[in-house]
Amino acid sequence: MDASTCPKPARSAKEGKPLNVLSLFSGCGGMDLGFEGGFVVHAGSVNESLSPDFVEKSAGKDRVLLRQTAFRIVFANDILKEARVAWTHHFAKLGYPPAIYRTDSVVDLVKRQKTGENVFPPDIDVVTGGFPCQDFSLSGNRRGFQSRKDHQGKPIQGELPSEETRGKLYYWMKEVIDITRPKIFIAENVKGLVNLGDVKDIIQRDFSSADGGGYIVLSPQVLHAANYGVPQSRERVIFIGIRKDLLKREALEALTQENIPEAYNPYPHPTHAFSVHGERLAPPQTLRNVFAHLREPDESGDPSQQFYSKAKFMGKHCQGQIEVCLDSIGPTIRSEHHGNIEYRRLSAEHGGKENKELRKGLPERRLTPRECGLIQTFPTDYEFVFKEGDGKRYALSASGAYKVIGNAVPPLLAYHIARRIESLWNLYFE
Repeated sequence: MDASTCPKPARSAKEGKPLNVLSLFSGCGGMDLGFEGGFVVHAGSVNESLSPDFVEKSAGKDRVLLRQTAFRIVFANDILKEARVAWTHHFAKLGYPPAIYRTDSVVDLVKRQKTGENVFPPDIDVVTGGFPCQDFSLSGNRRGFQSRKDHQGKPIQGELPSEETRGKLYYWMKEVIDITRPKIFIAENVKGLVNLGDVKDIIQRDFSSADGGGYIVLSPQVLHAANYGVPQSRERVIFIGIRKDLLKREALEALTQENIPEAYNPYPHPTHAFSVHGERLAPPQTLRNVFAHLREPDESGDPSQQFYSKAKFMGKHCQGQIEVCLDSIGPTIRSEHHGNIEYRRLSAEHGGKENKELRKGLPERRLTPRECGLIQTFPTDYEFVFKEGDGKRYALSASGAYKVIGNAVPPLLAYHIARRIESLWNLYFE
C-alpha cells in the first residue's frame, strides 16, 4: 500500500476533519484502540460523574460502549510478528487493511524514508509510541542505553552500535517526529525509567530537539492505570510533546510556564481512587467485576478463555506464583509465558484463598489470555487466540497471546489520554 493513501475506517469520526495518528511500537494495538475509542468496557471502569461524555450507550449488563474519538490510525508498526497477527485480525473488523501494519524496525523505516522512499503517510497530526521497555524495566536487567539487543531485538555481538540498540529506539521515534512533524506526540514507557539515573532527562531533552527544537516537551508524568478504571497495578511514564509553531499565542504562553494552568494541562485527570483521593472519584475497578460474565475454560466457547499456561506451581519465591485477589485490582500483566502468569486460583495445598470456588471443586489454574486481556481492558470481541482462515491451525497461540497482551498499553488508559488531548485540541491549535 502506498503510504500516501489512508484506509477508510468502517466507523465514522466525530464532526470535522479526522485527526491522523501514526503509531510506532504498536504491539497488538492497545494505544491504537484507546485513541480511536468505540470499544466496550465494564461500566465500573468509567466514572460518569467525572467523564459524562465517555459513554455512547449501554452494551448489556454491566458493560458500556465508549464513544469514538476524532482520531484515526493511518500507520502502525512493530517488529513482533504475533503482534501484527493480532492487530490486523482485530482492526480488519474496523475497516483497516493488513498493509497498514508494518513489521520493519523503525530504524529501517527511517533509513528508507531518508533515501527517498515514501514510507510514512503525509498530514500526520499525532505520533504515538511505546518504545521498548525491557531495558528500563524494574523486572529486567535495566541496561537502559547499554542494551545488548539491537533494533530488531537480536543479541549484539562485540562493540555496541551508537544509536541502534533496543535501549535507544526512542531516538528513532524522535527521527519519525522530525520527518512527519505532528502537532502532538505521546511516548510511553515503564515507571522504572524515571529512576534509572538521568535517563528521563536525557530522553526529554532529546525529544525536545525534534524538528530543530520545535517542540515543547512537558515534564513526563507517571500515570497509574488503576486511577483510570483499569483493574491492574500498572504504572507508566508518559512524555507529551507539542509543536510550538502551530500553537495559539495563549496556549504557547500557558504551556511554557513552570506550572501549567490546569485548563491547558494535557495529562488526564484521575477518575478512580486507587493511589489518589478525591470526593468524586469512583472506587477502583475489581477483577470480580470484570470476570463476572466469564465461564470456566472447560465450559467456554471462546478460545482465548479455553487455553491457558499449564506451567506448574514453582513456589512463592518465583514470579507469577500467586493467586489474584478478586476483590482488588490485578497484578501487572507481563509479556512472559513460561510459568510467570499469575494464578486465577490456587489449590488449598498451595495457599489458595478462594474457598467458595475450591469447595465447588474448581481446579487450580493460571489466568487465561481472555482474563489477562480484561485486566488490560481489552474488549471481549478482541480475539487473542484464533485459527487461520482455513480453520486447521491457530494463527495466534495462547503463548503468543500472553506476550502481546503483556506488552500492550491498557486501551482504557490510552482512551483517557486521547480524550483529554482531543478536548484541548481547539484550545491549542487554530
